[in-house]
Amino acid sequence: MKYNKRILFSAVLLLMFFNLTIAQDMIPKPNSYTPLKGSFSWDSDVIVYINADHSDANRLKHYIKEVFGFTKILKHSSKHLLKSCANGCFEDNKKTLTLTCTNKANLPKGYLPTQQQQGYNIQIDAKHIYVTAPTACGLFYALQTLRQLTTNGKIQCATITDSPRFMYRGLQLDCSRHFWTKDFIKKQLDAMAYFKLNVFHWHLVDGGGWRLQIKKYPRLVRETAYRTYSSWDKWRKEDERGFAHKQDSNAYGGYYTQEDVKEIVRYASDRHIEIIPEIEMPGHSEEVTFAYPELSCSKKNNSHEDLCPSDERTYVFMTNVLKEVFKLFPSKYIHIGGDEAMRSTWETCERCQEKMRELQLTSTAQLQSYFTHRIEQFLNKNGRKLIGWDEIMEGELAPNAAVTSWRGEQYGLKAAKLGHKVVMSPVGYCYIDMFQDAPNTQPKAQGGYLPLRRIYSYDPVPKQYKGTQVESNIIGLQACLWTEYVEDSAHAEYMIYPRVLAIAETGWAAQKEDYNKFRVRAITAVDTLKSWGFNPFDLANEKGVRTQARKIYKHDARDKNIIYNAPYAEKYRAEGDSTLVNGKAGDWGYIEGGWQGFINGFDVVIDFGKDIDISSVKADFLHINTVWIFTPNEIELSVSSDNKIFTTIDKRDPNIKKEQVYYIYPYNWKGQAKGRYLRLKAKGNIIGGWIFTDEIRVNEEKYKNN
Repeated sequence: MKYNKRILFSAVLLLMFFNLTIAQDMIPKPNSYTPLKGSFSWDSDVIVYINADHSDANRLKHYIKEVFGFTKILKHSSKHLLKSCANGCFEDNKKTLTLTCTNKANLPKGYLPTQQQQGYNIQIDAKHIYVTAPTACGLFYALQTLRQLTTNGKIQCATITDSPRFMYRGLQLDCSRHFWTKDFIKKQLDAMAYFKLNVFHWHLVDGGGWRLQIKKYPRLVRETAYRTYSSWDKWRKEDERGFAHKQDSNAYGGYYTQEDVKEIVRYASDRHIEIIPEIEMPGHSEEVTFAYPELSCSKKNNSHEDLCPSDERTYVFMTNVLKEVFKLFPSKYIHIGGDEAMRSTWETCERCQEKMRELQLTSTAQLQSYFTHRIEQFLNKNGRKLIGWDEIMEGELAPNAAVTSWRGEQYGLKAAKLGHKVVMSPVGYCYIDMFQDAPNTQPKAQGGYLPLRRIYSYDPVPKQYKGTQVESNIIGLQACLWTEYVEDSAHAEYMIYPRVLAIAETGWAAQKEDYNKFRVRAITAVDTLKSWGFNPFDLANEKGVRTQARKIYKHDARDKNIIYNAPYAEKYRAEGDSTLVNGKAGDWGYIEGGWQGFINGFDVVIDFGKDIDISSVKADFLHINTVWIFTPNEIELSVSSDNKIFTTIDKRDPNIKKEQVYYIYPYNWKGQAKGRYLRLKAKGNIIGGWIFTDEIRVNEEKYKNN
């Protein structure tokens, strides 16, 4: 879907005058809103007065003309403006919108404004709207509030005092796995601004392709910006991650020229959005070592390796790349990734082993820490700050680094306790590459189930840390859209909206309201986005929680003792030893705690305490192939009276193909058996694959009428 600015601006004007939204439909909701009698009517005669620094005033003037359609815009000195307003208005018979920046000191370039600097005040009466803010950023957010408050061309008279809870409210977009056009990114920046999101984390490079023109190293885009398949799975499996050249008939991809980047950065800046580029290192760098194999440990072509942290050529390359990045992005923070480095080649690399002996390092994690420290020193020397995924904490965290906590909250909390700035983005609450509704109704996704409700439930600061130094070091949160299985713009927008609105609300609102009330506002926002040409998920027709997860099961195994012959994985423990007999089934995904995960086979025994008659046994097995969760290829059921000698009463192969993306296999045995112990075993479908199951229900039919 090609982005057309005229369509969007026309839609915005339509919204200004005809949208039936009301104040309660705003996202994010203002922290203080007091309605008054009367209303202010927008019309073409409204005069806009701007009192701000010259450059800020010009940007606001341009934006107001583009989005609001007003042409009578005047800029005044502070003295003139304040004197005029003291007399009531500029012209008593004219309606006015007055924007006043109370502190004209310029913000340091590349720094995010503080919460107070992003705040604003609005007073609305029947003839005048007065907006004051300490910065142009605050004035801009006030304009977004006025846009959302407009109903049928009118705004109810009110006073509003507002500022965000967190200074950082972000959206990350993966442009490596799939390339997104310049116009598409601008379109998302417009929506971000409307919902007061202020950080665009731009994932520009990864194994799927290098998307940023680096003039000193032209082979990066020439050799890896295009590949042989659009399908992520086909490219990885059928062509072993082969790249193509732009002129090849099967070439798929693209890259951003430095002029493209400058244009996008300017566009974002005009909307008070900071762009933080991510340049992955030392892992997720297969495309780099493809283009420049001398930067890998093996020095071989197409070896799919990390960068070699013990070869000085790696540091020359990375610092030269970063020098060009500095010229394009004013952001103080530069994201270096740092996640999921395999490190396997470092174990056998002669240079790496020699470097570890020289530095007296005992692990490759420490070697990565050495690499990160050197990159941070270079960034700091050039007036920038390092931020990376939480793996950069392994070994030893670089002294001035900030952390994006994605594997859970615990890493972010640890970093915050150590005095580092933290952006919370835990996979279980912020990764919007997962299904957002019943998977059989959704396009392909990265596995897992992350509906709007769950994202909205997230608080980046646990209760016990409220009011502490830990809270002050958590600067915000962000949604992340990884795009392995998102190939087109319509699909991308479908995954982003409305889920990113929960991030906007959590990042801004001092106190969140009940989810059901927020959902009503989100449905209104979805309608607005549709009118602008976006493709959001149809929240109003959401299927919601899996039927089986909505009820409590009664059966003979409920709350009985369970013996794990094969342990569950601690990170997928759900509710621990009670999970499989607690009366609760799992929802659509594997991360929300209803399903229990096993990596080395599944083997449990339920002890009923005495011999009982067994007529039915049911259990569900989850299958999500994108995250290596597979239905077992063998399920065996047996009984025993002494927990030593078991008699097999059922053995079957569910025969679910590994290629199937999503399925819940309903194991259901019926028959006649007797025993004190019931054993359920399952073998994995593939080496390294996971088995996930939930409630084991025995003789459930006995309780149907209870």
